[in-house]
Parts: sequence; structure tokens; C-alpha cells
Amino acid sequence: MTDSIIASLRTLGDRYEIGELIGQGGMAEVHLARDTRLDRQVAVKLLKPELSKDPEFRTRFRQEAQSAARMSHPTVVRVFDAGEEPAVDAEGEPAAVPYIVMEYVDGRMVKDIIAEGPLPEAEAVRITKGILTALEYSHRAGIVHRDIKPGNVMVTPGGQIKVMDFGIARAVSETSANVAQTGTILGTAGYFSPEQARGESVDARTDLYSTGVILFELLTGEPPFSADTAVGVAYQHVAEEPPTTSSVTPGVTPQMDSVVQKALQKPRDDRFQTATEFKQALDDALAGVLVPLVKTHTAPLEIGAATTMFAALASDDPAADEVQPARTRRPHLAWLWAAVALIAVLVVGAGVWAFSLGNLPIAGLSTPVPDVISMQEEDAIAAVEAAGLRVEVRRTIDAAPAGTVLRSEPEAGVNIAPGAPVQLVISTGPPPEPLMSVSNLTEAHARQALEAAGYTVGEVTRATSPTVAADHVLSTEPSAGTDVSQGAIINLVLSNGNVTVPDVTSLPIASAATTMQDLGLTVERRYTLRCMGGDVVEQSLAPGDHPQGSTITLLYCNGQPPPPPEPEPEPEPEPDPQPSSPGNGNGGGNGGGNGGGGGGGDDG
Repeated sequence: MTDSIIASLRTLGDRYEIGELIGQGGMAEVHLARDTRLDRQVAVKLLKPELSKDPEFRTRFRQEAQSAARMSHPTVVRVFDAGEEPAVDAEGEPAAVPYIVMEYVDGRMVKDIIAEGPLPEAEAVRITKGILTALEYSHRAGIVHRDIKPGNVMVTPGGQIKVMDFGIARAVSETSANVAQTGTILGTAGYFSPEQARGESVDARTDLYSTGVILFELLTGEPPFSADTAVGVAYQHVAEEPPTTSSVTPGVTPQMDSVVQKALQKPRDDRFQTATEFKQALDDALAGVLVPLVKTHTAPLEIGAATTMFAALASDDPAADEVQPARTRRPHLAWLWAAVALIAVLVVGAGVWAFSLGNLPIAGLSTPVPDVISMQEEDAIAAVEAAGLRVEVRRTIDAAPAGTVLRSEPEAGVNIAPGAPVQLVISTGPPPEPLMSVSNLTEAHARQALEAAGYTVGEVTRATSPTVAADHVLSTEPSAGTDVSQGAIINLVLSNGNVTVPDVTSLPIASAATTMQDLGLTVERRYTLRCMGGDVVEQSLAPGDHPQGSTITLLYCNGQPPPPPEPEPEPEPEPDPQPSSPGNGNGGGNGGGNGGGGGGGDDG
């Protein structure tokens, strides 16, 4: 029935289109999906519908989803949205499918990497430190994961480590759903800490134990404990020592053995106390430094008082009765005195614990920290100061809107001395993201889109454009694609419906016409025969702004050059003179007489 309900879903919240199945576990299915509102790819985790029948789960689920959504860190898979999708089961009864919308991570699960065999120490340390970095961030935010396992850790193609499913395990485990089902849903006994196997409360060191189990698997390719049943594995986590990694994979250094050994200590006080301490130990091991192991618990751990979760896991295992330790008979009086002493110790211990937390109000000497979670900064500061406490502010990037109080340190309800400091952790808003494009939208639609995305519309100016219609968006300042933070002021530049006409006189007619057509103008050509060369000598629209689509007339020179002058005819040559006649006495007589006379004279 569960599978049929989930299989019938096509969309969630009228927004997310469900795509192919990309992962499946005991408590949920993961599908690829598309966010139709923001047109982006996301991953959607669909939880088992029967969980939603528990009102306590639904309340816890909403709270944990909100806490997870406030987490913003490169090593944490972002949570974008969460809710419940109404559905109908096979009997026609109303049902609901809880879902979480997450960042889609393109990569491989660490469990698939482990299945390929042991990793070199350096690579195992790199992956483990990525997990610890995510836990550093979540533990500072007061969030314990509770379900650290290789199936909840991704490695991207670029090598980035991403941890997912913060808060889901807590939403499931802290409800009144029947315990046997809870054990099935969680289904991660191989990574249980001893305190989880015993059903005790958990803290940050629980996540560090589970991370130690992953480190063991990265180095060896197999878990530290294995059995035929979940209770068998849980029992080993509580009562048996794990083998050394070097005994499984020869070549693992003693230094790395020492890190794994400390991470897998049964008592919480004997393990690494913080993710930062664990990371430093890994660096030291690679540098050849042995991690000292200091045992604070010399007595064996009590495993017979397992609570409901361990009992539920054991209920289906015939060997579960063997978990109970043998009882010994003691004198009745000794038990009485032991009980009195135990009660006294518990009373004193409770008093010391409460006093150390400042959680016992003392009239005139203490005041409770007010609940300011989700309030805006100014209101929260006023509330804390009104309680007689001093405010300190620390800011951090977060999915919550800028100025929203994420948490207080100490937390709400804790009693502290009047005038003591209360640190408010305040969101600076989500990390900068590329600004969407609103080009060609009307001003009203652009405003709606930008404000819905968390931006503020600032100054509106107008400019000319050959293509964008009047009163539609030309551009934004900053421009689309620029990384901006939520709450940033976005200025709009709208089209005024005009186009700027340039001066094209003196340009060739072909070039001038192309320029005007590119501006969306209608071009008419005219020519004059009074000049030559084909250049524009006049345009009907003066340079400047004119309505889009106007008509412009270009006048250009198209005159023909004059014909070349005809060559002048060459002058005809004068005729030669006629030769002298032989009977001309004038010439002959004159010449003959002179010569004769002279000759006569010379001779005489």
C-alpha cells in the first residue's frame, strides 16, 4: 500500500514534478524532481506515509525540517522545502506523504565507494574530515545528526563531501511510533553508537562514534561488527571490542589504528569529544603521531538495562536473552544501603547538574533567557535587554531572511545571572546567488518576480532601445547573472520606446541604410544628380531620439561624371612652294651679271 501511494504521486505542493527514482531505503524513497517555480533540478525524499499518522511525528518533522533548512554550509546538503502531500491509500482512506525537498547532488554515495574495497589512508582521511567538517557546523548549531552512515554521505565529481538527512532521524526516533517499526525505519544498527543501541539519550559524541565506524570501513572495506541480525550487531557495539584496522587490512599504520580505536570507545567520555579534536587526530596520524587513549571508565559497561529500542530489536532474535547478564544474590541489607547511597548520589548529582546549567531559578539572583528564536534582530535585542541581560551579536550566513534570530546561547529558558551576556546568532541571509533575468518583462511583473525572490526594487530609470517595447525592462543594475544576496536593492532600466538615431551623412548609402535598419527604422532612399560618389548627404531624421519603427529618408549622391572633352583636330600642313621656271630672266640675269662683272673685274 505504501509503495502504491508514493508511486501515484506526480507533483508535490503544486510545484515539484516527480521524476525518476534515484535512491531507496527502509524509511524513504529519493526521486529526481523539477522545481517548476524556480525551474531548477532538486531531489525529493518521500517518507513512508504511515509516519504521518502520528501527530507527534508531524510536529517533530516540521521542527526538524525548519532547523535543517537553516543550515547553509558547503559540506551540508541544503534543505529547500518540506511538507506533506495529501493522498488516498488503497482502501480509499485519506493519507499523507511527508516529503523533503533538497539540493540535488551529482555524485556517488560513500557506501558505493566502500563497496569497491579499502581506500588509501590519505583518501580515507579526506572523506572522514569532510564528514567531520559538516558535523562541526551542525554541532555548533546544536543539531545532532543521529544517523551518520555511508548512505548519507555523497562525494561530488570534484571531490566535495556532502552530508544529508540532518534532523530526519530525530523526527522519527523521538515520536510515539511503535518501536519495532522505528528500528526497521532507521535500519542502521551497523552504525549505532552504544548509547543508541541501549536507547539512551544522544549527543554530539554519538555522531563521532558513527563517523569512526565509517573510517573503519574506508580503511578496511568492511564494518567493524557483523552478525546475522540487527540485535547481534547492536549487542557487539555495546559489549565487544572491534578489531584493529591493521588486522583486517595489513599496511594501515599504528597511528591510524590509534585514531580508529579512540573513535570507537564505548564510553562517551573516552572518545573524541568534538569533531575538531577528531580532525586534528587524523592530521596527527598522517604525520606519524600516535593518539593517546585514556580510559575514564574502568568498570564494565552495564548492558542489561537496555531500553525499548534495543529490546524491540532483540524481540525477533532468539539469542536476545543471552544479552542479559547473570544475576548474583547479595544480602538484602547490602542492597538497601546501596539503594540509599545511589539515591543520595543522584540527588546531589542532579543538583550540581542543574546549578551548573543555571537552570534552577533563584529569586533576585537569576533570570531566564527569553525565547527570541525567529524574531527580528531589533525585537530580539529589546526582549533580551528587557529581561535585564546583556546582548552580544554573532552573524552567520543562513537560509533564513537577513536579520532573523537563529538561536541564542544560552538557549531560551536557561536561568543566568542578571546582566550576564546572551549571544544572539543572527542570519545575514542566504549566500549570494546569481540574479535572475527580468528583461522584456513589464515593470509590474519584474517587481513581482524580484520581490518574490527576496530582493528590493530600487530606482527606476528609462533608456532608448531599438527592440524592447516601451515600459518593458531593458536591464537591471546589478546585471542578470551577478551574485547578489537576498535583500539587495535592484535598480530597473526600462525602455522609453525611443531609438537613438546617429548621424550617417558622409557614409556610403549601403552602410548608412544597414545602420538604420539595425535600429528598427524603415529606410527610404533618394538620390541627387548634383553630386557624385554614393555618400549620404542628407537624412530626414536629425540625430537624436525618435520613436521606434520610424521612417527615415536618406539622400545620397548619384550624379554621372561629365563626358571627356573631344580632342582638337590637328592643323593641316601648308603645301610646298612651286619650283622656279627656267625662263625667268630676273633671277638668271641678276645672278649672271654680278658674277660676270666681278669676274671681269678680277680678271682686268
